[in-house]
Amino acid sequence: MSDKPSILIVGAGAIGSFYGAILQRAGCPVSVVLRSEYDAVVKDGIRIESELGDLSYRPNHVYRDSDTPESAPDYLILCVKVLPGVDRAELIRPWMGDNTRIVLIENGLAIERDIANAFPRNPIVSCLAFIAVSRVGPGQVHHKAYGRLVMGRYPDGIDDNARSLADLFIEGGIKIDLTEQVVGERWRKCLWNTPFNPLSVLAGGADTATILDTEGGEDLIRTMTEEVLAVAEADGYPMPHDLIDKNIAGTRKMPPYKNSMALDHINGRPIELDAVLGNVVAIADQHGVAVPHLKTMLVALRMRETLKAAEGQ
Repeated sequence: MSDKPSILIVGAGAIGSFYGAILQRAGCPVSVVLRSEYDAVVKDGIRIESELGDLSYRPNHVYRDSDTPESAPDYLILCVKVLPGVDRAELIRPWMGDNTRIVLIENGLAIERDIANAFPRNPIVSCLAFIAVSRVGPGQVHHKAYGRLVMGRYPDGIDDNARSLADLFIEGGIKIDLTEQVVGERWRKCLWNTPFNPLSVLAGGADTATILDTEGGEDLIRTMTEEVLAVAEADGYPMPHDLIDKNIAGTRKMPPYKNSMALDHINGRPIELDAVLGNVVAIADQHGVAVPHLKTMLVALRMRETLKAAEGQ
């Protein structure tokens, strides 16, 4: 029996599967809850091609979301997309124990509040993943680059729960940065996600190279990133302007990459529009910050979502 804490991943898609592999490499018992791909994972495990090597593994337990848990985990890692109509608190409630620590590895702003309200006695570790990873088939994942996590206690600070989890991820082979201000770090990640992800959908599922190399593409990304910077500053989280250059340079260094929102669009899945873009625009409106490019992109994508719903897609 392992002396390491037990891990349960709810939403073992590309990101959840990857970080599950890292924690299993650190010696943790790792189980997963799946809505789809159950049969493939039971049969062959989770197969991960990675720059770190072959990270394929068999979870200790594979559950359907309707199953009854055998015991509550030490850490429950939630990796589902933040979508309208998805009650994430109810999704994890059957798997929670009195001492379960909740770990969020999800995109967007203001995504912790509902979970914190539902489980006020369970500690929350909020994480931001800086990773290029994609699902390429049932139970099959391709890790292209990066993997660093930035994490801290929600709403702020660093506690023993965050430190212990960070140590496990480091033992498994990835870089971890602990932060006292995880909400501020969410704003920092929005500098990339908020321009690139929705724009990739408007461009029909374009990859990062297409976005930046198309005439006017890099200028548009810069303008939208400047708008995000202005909103973050108004919300109390100012960031240096040179992050724009750093983000673009870092994006150009990695292979052409279709982000998660582009892949959701291509495959006809719902997109995390409010978590990634809508909440930024809403906060801009609260502070009276003009964000014409972000607002135009949001309205255009809402039109698209309305059309899809009317067509029954």
